Amino acid sequence: MAASLHFFHLLLLISFFLCNLNLSQAKPSHPPNGLIFHVTKDVSTLQYMTTIHHDTPLVPTKLVVDLGGPFLWLNCGSSSSSSRLISQGSIQCLAAKPKTHDQGSKNYLSSNDHNKKNKKNKCHVFLENSITQMAAQGDLVQDIMAVQVIDGSSKTESGSITTLDSNFLFSCAPMFLLNGLASGARGMLGLGRTQISMTSQISTKLSSKLQFMLCLSSSNGVILHNNGHFGSEISNSLTYTYTPLLTNQHEYFINLKYIKISGKRLSLNKEDFREGIKLSTTVPYTTMESSVYVTFTRAYEQAAMAMNMTRVAPVAPFGLCFSSEQAEGRGVGPKVPAIDLVLQSEMVKWRIHGRNSVVQVTNQVMCLGFLDGGSDLKTSIVIGGYQLEDTLLHFDLSASVLGFSSQTSCSDLRLLDFALKDSL
Repeated sequence: MAASLHFFHLLLLISFFLCNLNLSQAKPSHPPNGLIFHVTKDVSTLQYMTTIHHDTPLVPTKLVVDLGGPFLWLNCGSSSSSSRLISQGSIQCLAAKPKTHDQGSKNYLSSNDHNKKNKKNKCHVFLENSITQMAAQGDLVQDIMAVQVIDGSSKTESGSITTLDSNFLFSCAPMFLLNGLASGARGMLGLGRTQISMTSQISTKLSSKLQFMLCLSSSNGVILHNNGHFGSEISNSLTYTYTPLLTNQHEYFINLKYIKISGKRLSLNKEDFREGIKLSTTVPYTTMESSVYVTFTRAYEQAAMAMNMTRVAPVAPFGLCFSSEQAEGRGVGPKVPAIDLVLQSEMVKWRIHGRNSVVQVTNQVMCLGFLDGGSDLKTSIVIGGYQLEDTLLHFDLSASVLGFSSQTSCSDLRLLDFALKDSL
């Protein structure tokens, strides 16, 4: 018995040593099969968090996932010996500076307001905290970036933290831009459609197709990048529905023709959706322009009454709540009216079941997880994180299409389970 315990402790020490060795290992001699970012949900802010490693020595850094963000920005430390400023007029600076924002519509503060020693030869980029809508100017830099590897070969251990790039581009942000982010977060991880987004830089490094998979969860979510050799088993085991991604700068928009609740089409103005609807990970619940919200909630209430659901007093921030005491549970959540987003045609629908449409706020009350965004909402409908949870999203940017499958939960993915086991 004592010998067994000694052996177990020895294994723990070896595992600890290898884990620390992985954090400092050099760039692999061959591109890994894939990279994984584990995503958790902060319970107080409902923001989705992931971790990268950067600086020299490598430091774990928590970031808020911003699906439509143009690039990675963070509040940089001053201790990195490998960080290098990008100069104005360089190729890297030009790649980082497409016109991606309407700066006049943001609460913009120049970094000059906080740093009087600003030099003219630095490459400055426009930064935005998409949660608070605060914006600033930051310095574009390059530094070592390390992430978790998924690999089927013997050359690189799956689950290890491996240097992705010693010239990874991101921006240093002033401290005030962290206001509104989850505790411990030092910035935001942008997955948007730009040349220096995390997605684009990883694709270049892996010499792979410009694509990624996203599966949000209240517990174990994941962002996956692969070079085509990893993840095919999961992809082939699920049925995807594909819809075009609309061209709208760096964010992700899809078509919407109309909405159905319990099979009945809502009477909405088609012009409200002319520019599509947006997908967001920084909006916790789907948000609608006021006129759309009123029509939507009225139709939902009628469908709920037809199912003998009992309406109760609303619980903030929600406007429509029901008793959940008699609600029947099933694999896709409580039995409530089904919501269908009819996309480019009647044949292409995104069905939102109970697990993504209602929020259990107390033991007796559940609320419709859609919010009134006011009459000035720029986009008529923004699909929020809660409605995206446990839906495997395939962003194929090369083909400019989005695939989605809600056949399983993120935590049940064999791909995720494999990665979690190998990372222990």
